[in-house]
Amino acid sequence: MKLSNLSVLAALPLMAASAVASAQTYGPQDEGRRFSDGSRVVCEKVEVARSSKDPNRIAGTAAGAVIGGLIGNQVGGGNGKKLATVGGAVAGGAIGRNVQGNSQERNGERVVETRCERVWR
Repeated sequence: MKLSNLSVLAALPLMAASAVASAQTYGPQDEGRRFSDGSRVVCEKVEVARSSKDPNRIAGTAAGAVIGGLIGNQVGGGNGKKLATVGGAVAGGAIGRNVQGNSQERNGERVVETRCERVWR
């Protein structure tokens, strides 16, 4: 009995992997296709950003953290100075990441892609 339970448990990941592998994707050639369950394929053109040199915004985060830490180090004394330095570094990192993200959004290359999905309406 234990052996059959173990074999069922071992087969579960394989069944899940095959379900994911068989997921259907649709392209522009499928637009308007209708299925027996009432669903159909709908496509739309979407503008997306391409070829960002630093998609994780590491440079902006690091530069902001260094600048914030330096400014925070100028405030307070003793343990308060350490806390201000850490707080400045965290806040500076968040601000630097945001600034770089806004810059990439404004200056990045934009392309239009056609994305299709199955809808049930």
